[in-house]
Amino acid sequence: MRILASVVALFVVVLSAPLRGQLASPNDRGVSMGHLHYVVRDVEANRKFWIDFGATPVKIGNREALKLPEVFIFLDRGESSGGTEGSVVNHVAFRLPDIPKALARFRSLGVRVLPQNPGSPIGNILTPEDERIELFHDGTENVPFHLDQGRDAVAERLSRRMTTPVTTHHFHLYLPKGQSAVAKAWYVKTFGAVPGTRRGSPRTDGTPQTVYLAADLPGMNINYLDVDEKAVSTKGRMLDHIGFEVRNLEAFCKRLEASGVKFVQPYRKAPGDPVATAMLVDPWGTSIELTEGLSRY
Repeated sequence: MRILASVVALFVVVLSAPLRGQLASPNDRGVSMGHLHYVVRDVEANRKFWIDFGATPVKIGNREALKLPEVFIFLDRGESSGGTEGSVVNHVAFRLPDIPKALARFRSLGVRVLPQNPGSPIGNILTPEDERIELFHDGTENVPFHLDQGRDAVAERLSRRMTTPVTTHHFHLYLPKGQSAVAKAWYVKTFGAVPGTRRGSPRTDGTPQTVYLAADLPGMNINYLDVDEKAVSTKGRMLDHIGFEVRNLEAFCKRLEASGVKFVQPYRKAPGDPVATAMLVDPWGTSIELTEGLSRY
C-alpha cells in the first residue's frame, strides 16, 4: 500500500507540473539546436504568424520567446537588409504530418502560401515580411537523413514518423563552389554534428535526384549546397543568427578558443540573466549564438 501511495503521489505531481515543450537532449559535445533569431519591422504580426504556426509564448527572463518543439523563435524589432534568400542561410524547413491540410489551414488564417507543384511533398509559406519557410510532408523520401557510416539514434528520428504537430527539419546553407564538404566537416568538428546526406524531392523529369551533403545536431539537420551566386553574411538579415544550446558553455567556449575558433562576443553571464551567451561566426558568414539556459524553459 505504501508503494501504491507513493506511485499515486508521484503521478499527481507529474500531472500537476506545467507541460512545456523541450529542446532536444544534447549530443556528446553538449550541443543541441536552440533558437532562431529574427529582426522584423512588425513584431506583433510576426508573433501571430508563429503562434498560428504552432508556437507557444514563454517568458525567459525579461523577454518573450515563442516555443516550438526543439526550437525557440526570438523576435526583435528593427530594419533588416533582406530575408534569408541571398544570405548564407537560405531558408529554414519544418516537418508537418500532412502538407495539403497544413497549407489549407494556413490559407484560412490568411498566411500567404506559395504555388506548389501538384503532388509535391514540399510546401512553402511566407511570414508577414516575406520570409520563406519551407515545409516537408512527413514520411516522404526527402525527409530521412542518411548517415555516412554507422548508426545514431538521434539522427534516425528523421526516418521515424513524427509525434508532434510540427517539428524542426533543417536549415540550408548556400555556399561558394567546393565549400559544402568543407562546411560539413567544420560543423562536425566544431559542434559534434553527425555527418551524412539527405535526398532532395524525387524528380519527375528524369533528371537525377539531388543528394545534399548534410550533418545532424539534436533538434536540427544542417544541409549544404554549392551555388554560383555569392551569399552574404546572416548578420543584419531578417534571420540575423541561429542559436545552439550548449551544456557547460563556458568550458565549451574555452575548448573552441584553444582550437582556434574566434568569438565576436566571448562567454558572458550577466547577473540575473537566466541565459549565458557567446557569439561566433562560421567561416562562411553564419552568425551563431551559443546559449546555456534555454533548455530549462
